Amino acid sequence: MKVHLKIKRFNPEKDKKPYWGEYDIEADEGDRVLDALQTVKWTIDGTLNFRRSCAHGICGSDAVRINGRNVLACKLLIRDAVKNGQITVEPILGLPLIKDLIVDMEPFFAHYRAVMPYLINDTDPGERERLQSPEERARYDDTTKCILCACCTTSCPSFWARGEYVGPAAIVQAHRFIFDSRDEGAAQRLQVLAEPDGVWRCRTIFNCTEVCPRDIQVTKAIGEVKRALITGKLD
Repeated sequence: MKVHLKIKRFNPEKDKKPYWGEYDIEADEGDRVLDALQTVKWTIDGTLNFRRSCAHGICGSDAVRINGRNVLACKLLIRDAVKNGQITVEPILGLPLIKDLIVDMEPFFAHYRAVMPYLINDTDPGERERLQSPEERARYDDTTKCILCACCTTSCPSFWARGEYVGPAAIVQAHRFIFDSRDEGAAQRLQVLAEPDGVWRCRTIFNCTEVCPRDIQVTKAIGEVKRALITGKLD
């Protein structure tokens, strides 16, 4: 099928502001949008820049905004993306633009690091590993699925309005450890999330949940963190 691609382009070395580059390609309806971007780069314009790695929805590196919605380009099929023969592709919002579809992810990862996304436990586990029941593991199973693609955070109006907001992805990562029965750092993380740019900036809009490529119940996880802050309980 013929597909008309509109891709937001920007080269800081020569462009004063972003513009739309337009390309006509032939694609199979079962191809992914990432395939279409690679067709443009490999056969039409080698200067097009975008991130991608595994191409199987695992690394999260090819998050872009397609037809106004955050998605992984490697997961969205052409037949599901094309509207009246056209697909628009632009960078995710709220992060500094570097070039074409590439944004600076450092502010996003700074928020991620701020919530201490690692197990905190200084007690001696003894001769065996720290045991956990299936029920205890299930308590935080959903938030272990995050691949740090930034789709959720960069779809959030609160983050667009104030980039200092820690954002949904960081809260999801904090949730994963706050509710881990083996972890002893919940109080430290909750203190971080209780700050003015922490969890209370969430307005429960559900954009984050709707765009998550791993189907994580992001808004639910944020609500559980809010409840832990209010009640002081982790059940």
